[in-house]
Amino acid sequence: MIGKKNIVFGFLYLVLTAALGPYMVKVVFPDIATAEAAKQDNMAKLQLMVSNGFEADLEPLSAEEIARRNTGAILALNSQLGMQEKLDAIKSGPHAHGNLEALLNIAAGLCLGFIAVAPLLKRIISGLFLLGALLHSGMLYLTIVFDLPWAGQVLSTGIGPVMLLTALLLTGIAAAIGFRCQPVDSWPPPDSHMAVI
Repeated sequence: MIGKKNIVFGFLYLVLTAALGPYMVKVVFPDIATAEAAKQDNMAKLQLMVSNGFEADLEPLSAEEIARRNTGAILALNSQLGMQEKLDAIKSGPHAHGNLEALLNIAAGLCLGFIAVAPLLKRIISGLFLLGALLHSGMLYLTIVFDLPWAGQVLSTGIGPVMLLTALLLTGIAAAIGFRCQPVDSWPPPDSHMAVI
């Protein structure tokens, strides 16, 4: 059955992309909590310094000490924002798109089983869904989670989303032409007089 590969791939890929949820909880969240605590500590010291009129132990702070405390607070804030950015990149990139494209492959695989069109067209649609997912959310996964720059270069070509959109368009056309209410095993269907597309 054409589409079976999409269904199998979809479920396995969904496991991989959904696993980013526990990864974020186990690995990224603790880093964010640590960075947040460091930021809060540095900001509290900075706020205390300002509220005390830039004095410590009734002595005015030197410009160097004020600069050191400001720098520590800025670096702590930057670290916290960097950790939050990594979390947001994982959530909005490979996690969200990967889950969506895995489910899209499952749905496409199931639909292809109910569409009576030429096997070549069904194979093209199937391949476009598979390659589109790998070249879009797969490259997001490699770029964001594993920091592989070459994957970012592949992603920047935009070929993955173009393949997915083409697959969706072709599936819509194929469904308009040959959707059946029962699984289709052969082409042309035995009960039709349709010409090969």
